[in-house]
Amino acid sequence: MKYVVLIYGNPSSRAAWEGMSDEQRAAGLAYYRQLNDDLDASGERIVSERLAFPESTKQVSVGDTGPMTTDGPFAEAKEFLAGFYLLDCASFERAVEIAGRIPEASFGVVEVRPVMGLS
Repeated sequence: MKYVVLIYGNPSSRAAWEGMSDEQRAAGLAYYRQLNDDLDASGERIVSERLAFPESTKQVSVGDTGPMTTDGPFAEAKEFLAGFYLLDCASFERAVEIAGRIPEASFGVVEVRPVMGLS
């Protein structure tokens, strides 16, 4: 079964990252590389990506004249989608276990959602 793990950031987590030393950031990124290596070795990671901050996004809608874009951010909430993992796990419980290894789970929001597909 496939699961998407959504990693949310917020002003506090963003400030924490920006306040880290270069060494602390390098250690955090090394942790993610190890997590990725572990999940690749188990065959559970399909893909994971860190996303750009919301300010660099565009919202797309289609009107009478075709596609239109507006600048972001758009959510009326403090949280923003910061990254994701797409996993192929034996169970929902395993996906939750993996999500618990993501550092943001200790101070932010990490969401696990089954992938339904279109069929």
